[in-house]
Amino acid sequence: MIKKERPDNIVYTEKEGYNANILPYATSVGAPVIQIDDLVSWKSRGISNVNKEFENKFNELKLQYQNLMEEFEWNELVYNSKFSFEPVIGEIYHLYSSDDGENFLSLIGPNEWKKEHIGTFKLNSDKKWIVLTIKNAIF
Repeated sequence: MIKKERPDNIVYTEKEGYNANILPYATSVGAPVIQIDDLVSWKSRGISNVNKEFENKFNELKLQYQNLMEEFEWNELVYNSKFSFEPVIGEIYHLYSSDDGENFLSLIGPNEWKKEHIGTFKLNSDKKWIVLTIKNAIF
């Protein structure tokens, strides 16, 4: 029987000699067990959290878009209405529908005459119409 120079649990190479202390893995029976972490559950939790964050951000942007489109539609309605004066910034104006179906802007309030009131608006410094009330709804 041939006798080995070194036992099986000794790490030895001709080039580096005894190098068990620099290897990234365990080389002896008494070394701690190397366990592979369960990355699947970590990844699935991460994906779930990120997806929730994206969904929340998407819903925020969707709501902002809807509000912006509503503002745009009201501004388009007021600017396309008929008025024979230059609106003053900060003043309150009322939008009415006339008998011929055309909208017009007026300083006269809805309780002062019997016209079909569409809404009450205020012109801000950006020349944007801010909705104050529309058909019994208050903003």
